[in-house]
Amino acid sequence: MDISPVKEAGPVGTAVVGPESPAAPVAPVGGAPGGRGPKGLAGHRFGPVALVVTGGLSVQFGSALAVLLMPRAGALGVVTLRLVLAAAVLLIVCRPKVRGYGRADWGTIVAFGAAMAGMNILFYQAADRIPLGAAVTLEVLGPLILSVVASRRLMNLLWAGLALGGVVLLSGGGFDRLDPLGAAFALAAGAMWATYIVFSARTGRRFPQADGLALAMAFGAVLSLPLGIAEAGGKLLVPSTIGLGLAVALMSSVLPYTLELLALRRLPAPTFAILMSLEPAIAATAGFLILSQALSLTDALAIALVIAASMGAVRTQVRAAARERDRAGVAG
Repeated sequence: MDISPVKEAGPVGTAVVGPESPAAPVAPVGGAPGGRGPKGLAGHRFGPVALVVTGGLSVQFGSALAVLLMPRAGALGVVTLRLVLAAAVLLIVCRPKVRGYGRADWGTIVAFGAAMAGMNILFYQAADRIPLGAAVTLEVLGPLILSVVASRRLMNLLWAGLALGGVVLLSGGGFDRLDPLGAAFALAAGAMWATYIVFSARTGRRFPQADGLALAMAFGAVLSLPLGIAEAGGKLLVPSTIGLGLAVALMSSVLPYTLELLALRRLPAPTFAILMSLEPAIAATAGFLILSQALSLTDALAIALVIAASMGAVRTQVRAAARERDRAGVAG
């Protein structure tokens, strides 16, 4: 899932940051804070790119599988299964420490977990009403807009306008072609997606390995649990439903969120954002292959416009950052 909001490009090992804070150095390639980072994926500059692409494929095909699960457990039930099972897996694997953290650390966990739960709840409500490719295309606007606003560059208004054109094209001139409520849920999920990116980066800086992700996932699971029980009740305990829910949890949460958190530590933020802009295309492919959701030529063009806008906005930031570094080098 994500397009990263940044102020400027940073070197490898610079975390993604929100619009209110400067880039902050984090763990070097192959290591998390405190030297506890995974080393098996380090040592190759294209390693983080593979992490991001793999995560994108996993989350979108997992989302397609979740749509198949919705008739059994409902959208809220699927979210609950996904978060609860993902939290259980991460807590068992990571065994995160709960001592030694301050109030700001726990505040980050709460915000990250709430953003994660909100993003999933809203997105699955959208996916239950509109095609997967359309849902992700609308969702990606949240991070794109935040990225444009954070950059404060006039050129990025052009990219925002291009993305808006894609959304208008997708809606057929009005969202009556898509379910209006589904489109609204997708846009709201986009706002939560942007929030998720900011707090994912902060969590990666504050907690070693995937400890922070495990704790945030557990908090998000607690938030979603009452909603899932209210909608699905005993259906959540059917063994076959739990099995499918576990597959969704692994594909849509455990694997992609862990890979994204690792990539955010080791990949320049603009590169991360460019790769994330491919998510609508991945989602459309997953919808076609698994859900038989065929795209019209107009839909494909709309998705292409949003992807082009996302990549253009981030490339503008890369070039601006390069010019700033050149000027700083001359001045130095």
